[in-house]
Order: sequence, then C-alpha cells, then structure tokens
Amino acid sequence: MPDHAIRARLPGGPRGSPPRIGRDPDVLTSFLEDAAHFPGGFAAGIATPSSEAEVAALVRSVPAVLPIGAQSSLTGGATPNGEVILSTSRLNRVMEVGPDWVRVEAGVTLAELDAALARSGRHYPPVPTFAGAFVGGIVATNAAGAATFKHGTTREWVRALTVVLANGEVLDIERGETTASRDGFFDVVLSDRTARIPVPPYRMPDVPKRSAGYFAAPSMDLIDLFIGSEGTLGVITAVTLRVLQARPAMCLALVPFDDRRAAIGFVTGLREAARDTWRKKDPHGLDVSAIEHMDARCLAILREDFADRANGVAIPDSTAMALLVTLELPAEMTSTRAFDEIGRARESSAADTPLVRFCRALDEAGVLDRVEIAVPGDRGRERQLLALREAVPAGVNARVGRAKQRVDARIAKTAADMIVPFERLDELLRIYDEEFRRRGLDAAVWGHISDGNLHPNVIPRSMADVESGEAAILTFGREGRRQSRDGEPARYRGAADEGVSGEERIPMNSRHP
Repeated sequence: MPDHAIRARLPGGPRGSPPRIGRDPDVLTSFLEDAAHFPGGFAAGIATPSSEAEVAALVRSVPAVLPIGAQSSLTGGATPNGEVILSTSRLNRVMEVGPDWVRVEAGVTLAELDAALARSGRHYPPVPTFAGAFVGGIVATNAAGAATFKHGTTREWVRALTVVLANGEVLDIERGETTASRDGFFDVVLSDRTARIPVPPYRMPDVPKRSAGYFAAPSMDLIDLFIGSEGTLGVITAVTLRVLQARPAMCLALVPFDDRRAAIGFVTGLREAARDTWRKKDPHGLDVSAIEHMDARCLAILREDFADRANGVAIPDSTAMALLVTLELPAEMTSTRAFDEIGRARESSAADTPLVRFCRALDEAGVLDRVEIAVPGDRGRERQLLALREAVPAGVNARVGRAKQRVDARIAKTAADMIVPFERLDELLRIYDEEFRRRGLDAAVWGHISDGNLHPNVIPRSMADVESGEAAILTFGREGRRQSRDGEPARYRGAADEGVSGEERIPMNSRHP
C-alpha cells in the first residue's frame, strides 16, 4: 500500500447494540453549553459509550453526533445544536505506559494522566491550564497552554490515534506511517470504497500556536489532519502520547508587580535567559518552561471570590500584574535544598544554581520579598498556585453564566485568544485598556505571556456589553494584524493575512466518513 493510503478496520470487541441514548431533560440540561456559555444549545439525546465497538454502533445508528469531552472549550465547539451528544467520559482507561510513551482512552483527564505517569517518574509537559480536560479533547482542539514556550503544543506530542469514522469503521493512525501524496491527497480504504481526502489548499500561518481550521502542509502526516479537527472527521477513542522519561523538579513562583511595564521587562529577561540556557545546555541556567500573567482585574476577581484566601495567598492590593513562573530544576532537587538556596541567594558565596539565579533576578526586580514560591516536592502548594490561576477563567465564566441567567439569556462568552509578537505585547495591552475604558466595559486580561498569547475577556452586565465587547475584539484583531505587518518578522505576517480566526464546529454526519 502506498505511503499516502491507510486501510480502515472493523471495530474491535464484540459487535453489539448502540449504547442507550438518554433523553431526560434534567440530565441533558447540564450538557447544553460548554465553558463559552453560548445560548441556544439543544440536543436530541446523550450517549456514553464505554468501548470502541459502542462508539461505532452509535455513529452508525444516528444521523449526527457531537463528540464531547469535559466541555471546557471556550469556542462553543462543545455546545450541541440538535445532535446526539457522544460523551467520552466512560472511555477512561490508562491502557499502557511505555518507556517514553503512554496510551490512554479519550476520556482520561489530564489529572488522571499526570497521576498515572507520576507513579513511574514520567511526565507529560505541554498540558493546558485545566487539569480536568480530557485527553481526547486536547487532541481534538490541539490544545496549548503556558508551557508551549518550551514544550510546544499537543500536536508535537501525539504519536498515534485511534479514530472511529462516521461509517463505524476505525483508523489506527501512527505518526510517520501515512503522509500526503505529491499531488496533495490521502486515500482512506474503507470496506466498500476508497475515499480520497485532499489536503486543505490554504497556507498555515507560521506562528507558535494555531488552532483555526484543519492543519495543512505539503507532504503532511495524516495524524495532523485529525489533531485539531474538533471531532468533525471522526471520534477519537484512544491516544498515544510521547512523554518524558524523567520528571523534572518544578518550582512555581507567584510574582506580583506594581508596574505592568516592569513585569513585562522581567518576562523579557526570563525569556532571553531561558533560550540562552537551552542553546548552551547550561546546567546552571534558568530553564523557564512557562510564564502566565493576570492583570489587576483578574486579581480583583480572585479577591471577590475569596480564591486568594482559599489557596493561602496574599496578593498586595497595589499589584498591577501578577506572574506565575514555572522553573524546571534538576530531578534530584529537594525541598530542603531549595529552601537553603533561596535563603542564601543574596550571599556572594552562594552556589551558582538555577534557583539562585532566579532569586537574584527577582531581587534585581525588587520583588523577591513579595514572591509566593512552591518549591519542588511541595505538591500541595503547587496545586494552590495553579488553582489560583485556574480560578480566574472560572470566575469570569461564572459571572457570564450568572448574567445569562439573571439578565439576558442571549449573553455569552465575549473574549478572544490572540497571539502577537512578544515585542508588541505592551502596546497591545495598552490598546486593550483604552478600548475597554472608552466603551465602559468591565474586562479582565490574562494569558500565556511567555508566548505573547493573550486572553482579553469582557465581563458583560447586559447584551449591550456583549455587542460592544465583540466590536472591541474585532478592533483588537485589526490592530494585531497591523502590528504583525508593521516591521515584524515575516513569520507573523501569514497569521495577520488570515485575519481573526477561531474554530468552527461542524457536526459529524454518520452518512459521510
């Protein structure tokens, strides 16, 4: 069989009946919207298959299904529009852990994956922010998080997929096994015919993160067509991920700054130091894998919701921007040694270590005495700092949900997920401030600052705020395009030429594989 062709198989296990489709309105209600809170979701029913065979039987028996995971999507992609919901929650087995890989079913959460890998000292580093996300979901959306700065997106870590097609047949796709022909197509050999699948004809922007549209590239791997396809090409039932054989020691630091430009300057220094460390393979250098940021409104939300107290964190009221820095350290680092290095960092005789260098950078920025640190081994404190960051989008989404219930059912998530050249970050944040202030909008901005990846979010009090917020976000998109064209590297211009994009959901129709 040529390299561009792949043969589908029949589902494994005994051929049986489709799983029961539940139609209880009280049960369905909790599945009618995802984290975007878009209004108008409705479903014909919900099924929770527990095997590949049950997934195949379901997609053969109903005209349209919507595969969902944790419904943590912020694009509306997991909001039903009349389909039968296919929940992957019962596909939840960790199947096998290998030397540098793990195979899991689609419904395994990131928290469960992390726990399974931790037992053997292994590590999956490019995790998105939400630990409750399903592995199938992060693959279907090509999810990325703060650690993209060092570790890339989900795509780079997927080795193999098992996908149930809409006709009930199954593809086992391994990276490197099936690549597009020179004429730009794949042949999928089904039991009754061969389906020719063209590579999408558009050009992908060359930026660190991209999630809009199907992946496309000359001689691309078939697996990349399914990664980020949002369940429109088939139902992912199992995933093989590449993992690290050694789990590095992690140090998390919550760093408050009273001045935004000072915070951005500090991030600039960390980015440069980390890249220098990777380039030189310097064992003493700063190995920063992620930097998150939260603006003053985010911090106010944490206080309003008592999330700071719940996680044992005191954030000064004067803070204009808080950073959450993840520093990777040698695996043998202990909490005792870490506390010793932190305590001696200001001494001229202190050993030259990554943690000492980090503390000295904090001291030079004037914030060392204000930092909240989770040292390696203190998993409880680490969870608290991560929960604090997670509480920001949760708090905003809860406010959107309350406004939808109490004010206007049309109110929905009004936000953007934008990446800009890091050098223009401060300028774009200033534009956000001015535009939100001019429109009288309550808004919070957070994101993965180490990538220049920003999440401006409107907190609507009315439908008028939603409409005004949408107009503001279009303004930001136009400004981002201008910035990317105005003297910036050509690799950003491709993204700018594509305009403001986001994922679109296309219900998988069981009549068409």
